[in-house]
Amino acid sequence: MTVVTILRDAWFFYRCHFLRIAMLCMPLILAESLTRHLTGELATERLAVQDLLIGLLFYPLYSAALILYLDARSRGHSPTAGQLYSRALALWPRMALLSAIASLLILFGASLFVLPGIWIMVKIAFAEYLLVLEGRTPLRALADSMRLTQGRFLLVLGCALAVLVPLWALDIWLAASLPDAGRALLPTLALDALLGVVQLFATVVMFRCFMLSLAAGET
Repeated sequence: MTVVTILRDAWFFYRCHFLRIAMLCMPLILAESLTRHLTGELATERLAVQDLLIGLLFYPLYSAALILYLDARSRGHSPTAGQLYSRALALWPRMALLSAIASLLILFGASLFVLPGIWIMVKIAFAEYLLVLEGRTPLRALADSMRLTQGRFLLVLGCALAVLVPLWALDIWLAASLPDAGRALLPTLALDALLGVVQLFATVVMFRCFMLSLAAGET
């Protein structure tokens, strides 16, 4: 189990299922972007807590739906979007709470300098999968992720950085190249849709890493 093999397997799955993944998550990604744009137009000052709350409304839903889809396809099943979102909606309160706690933990770690924030991000990387697939509560999912990543820190870190660093660079480059995109609705939606779908690859990579780590822990 290496970073290269995990990335290779994840890319193969992402490429083969790209259209289904995009169709599954794109509506809520666009709804999230539209909500951010409209609230930004109405508000005199854009607040970080405002973006966090909007993210907690949409992200837990399409993230849970994607995780459920990844698990179903790995078992040879092909559920409909309606079935996935029905289950994701039931998980939304716990996923939203987990996302809020995780965001606060990472922000707190980052405020102590960058490295503690990265350490926390890696240690809780499996929490969402444990909550969605194993039925853990938010706090139990965080604790179990800490244990599951023990001895695999560098592997998870390598997978995370291999995906996130290019995504962060792409985000910065697009923001610099299209400075007026944030002032117009259609460019904003198009840019957020592009970045949102590309960022879903990180979920696929971490799912693969999670499943291999879970299997290794059970042997």
